[in-house]
Amino acid sequence: MTIRLLLADDHPVVRAGLRAVLATEPDFAVVGEAATAERAVELAAAGGVDVVLMDLQFGSGMHGSEATAAITSRTGGPRVLVLTTYDTDADILAAVEAGAAGYLLKDAPPEELAAAVRTAAAGQSALAPAVAHRLMDRMRTPAEALTKRELEVLRLVGEGLSNQQISKVLFLSQATVKSHLVHIFAKLGVDSRTAAVAAATARRLIRR
Repeated sequence: MTIRLLLADDHPVVRAGLRAVLATEPDFAVVGEAATAERAVELAAAGGVDVVLMDLQFGSGMHGSEATAAITSRTGGPRVLVLTTYDTDADILAAVEAGAAGYLLKDAPPEELAAAVRTAAAGQSALAPAVAHRLMDRMRTPAEALTKRELEVLRLVGEGLSNQQISKVLFLSQATVKSHLVHIFAKLGVDSRTAAVAAATARRLIRR
């Protein structure tokens, strides 16, 4: 059985490299490419695809996790395997909650990529060892781990947004934003927004 693949990445060189690597597998067939997340959603909806290899960052357009959610929400749609350079908690949680069947880093060896594609196509979970380790750490110490919402707030703090701006972006009251920040400071052991962003970046919770 041939596994039909759609490559979603905004870098032509990356897509060409992936196509070359995947072409060495006799049961793989690259049936489409998308340079934007929006285009990936369109091609996935058109049918004829078993697994989408999805990057997370697509410039100013739709984010890869948003595209993943749009693709996986369709009954009978293809599986989505995230293939990215980012391994922060914020990125991983967003992708997993969006319905990604797997999460792999772009520096994975070809045999690991091929195995992940087959695992995803079979309806099972395919996580890179480093990603699985981070998720396990969160499960072991849930009281210390930042929630998805706290990570979202912290990411926006890192982008320089004020509490008022964050409240508008996330549709929260300013009081709720402040409450999230209090919890973030306590979990990270810091007492300022700058220190919180620095600590979270160092721990690979968010990216700068």
